[in-house]
Amino acid sequence: MILAGDIGGTKTNVAIFETNGLDRNLTTLAQGSYPSAEYKSLEAILEDFLARHDVTVTRACFGIAGPIDEECIETPNLKWTVCESTLLKALKLKRVKLMNDLEATASGITTLKAAQLFTLNEGDTSPEGNGALIAAGTGLGMAGIVNHEGRSRPLASEGGHADFAPRSETEIGLLRHLMKLYDGHISYERVLSGTGLFNIYMFLREEGYSDEPDWLAAQTEADDKRAAIAAISNAGLDRKSELASKALDLFVGIYGAAAGNLALMMKATGGVYVGGGIAPKIIERLADGTFMRAFLSKGRFSEFLEKVHVRVILDDRTALYGAAQCALEEEG
Repeated sequence: MILAGDIGGTKTNVAIFETNGLDRNLTTLAQGSYPSAEYKSLEAILEDFLARHDVTVTRACFGIAGPIDEECIETPNLKWTVCESTLLKALKLKRVKLMNDLEATASGITTLKAAQLFTLNEGDTSPEGNGALIAAGTGLGMAGIVNHEGRSRPLASEGGHADFAPRSETEIGLLRHLMKLYDGHISYERVLSGTGLFNIYMFLREEGYSDEPDWLAAQTEADDKRAAIAAISNAGLDRKSELASKALDLFVGIYGAAAGNLALMMKATGGVYVGGGIAPKIIERLADGTFMRAFLSKGRFSEFLEKVHVRVILDDRTALYGAAQCALEEEG
C-alpha cells in the first residue's frame, strides 16, 4: 500500500495505491482533494484522509511545490514547512520521500495514455532525448526530463523564478508595470500563474487598452482574488470582454515563449509537456496557434523546435502517479 500526495498552493491531492509486487502496476484504491490553505499542515490533511480509509500504508511519497532543502520543504505559496522526519512520525513509517511537485509530474508522464494528453504540435516523436515540463497554476514550475540509457529521470528546477524576458513593446510595458508592484526582480511566475493573469489584466486596464465592463470590474475589484482570476479567464475564453480576451492572449503568448526557451535549454527532442491547473481550462486558447507561434519564434532555431512534439497534460492526477511510482522504486 502506497500513500502518494501532490501538494500545491491551491489544493492538495492524496491517494492510496496498491501494487501486487509482481508487475509493479499501481491500482488506485482511494483518492481525496483538499483546499490547502484551509489546513495548518500536510499532516492535518493526511490524518483526515487516512481516518476515512481503513488501510495500512507501507511507503509514502509526496510531490510538493517548492525547493527541497535537505529533508524539508518550505512551500512558497503556503505557510507550511514539510519535513520527512515529521511525516515519518505522523505516519509511523520507516521511509517517506519528498520531491518537487514538477519532479513528480515528470515521473508520472510515462504512465499517461493518449486520451490524457492534448497535442499542440505533433513534431517528430521518433527521436529519443531529453524532455521538458512547464506548468502554470498557483505558481510556475519547470522541470527537465533527462533520458539516460533509455530511461527517463526527472530533473528538479526552479526555473519559474528566472527573469521574465519581454519580447515586444507591450511586454516591455508589462515589465515596467510589474517593477512598480514588486521590488526589483520580476520572475516568469509573476506573469505565468493565476496571479500573473491578474497582473496582465490590470496592466492592460491601466494602459487603457479597452474599457472594462462594469460587471467584470465588480469582480476584479473584490477581495476574492481567486474569483477575480476565474472571472477574467472565463470572460477571455468567452470573449465577453475585449480587455480580458487580450489579457488571455498575452498570457498564452508568453507561456509559449517560455516553453520554447525551456525546450532550447533542455534540447528537448524528447518532447515538451505543459502541465499545471491552468492549461486544461484554457485549452481552446492554447490550441488557437498563439502558443505555438511564440514557442517557435526563436530565429535560427525555429526549425529545430518545429520537430519537438508539444503536449498538454489533461489528467490532474499525473503528479500522484509519479509520486506513487517513486515510492514503488524506493521499495526496491
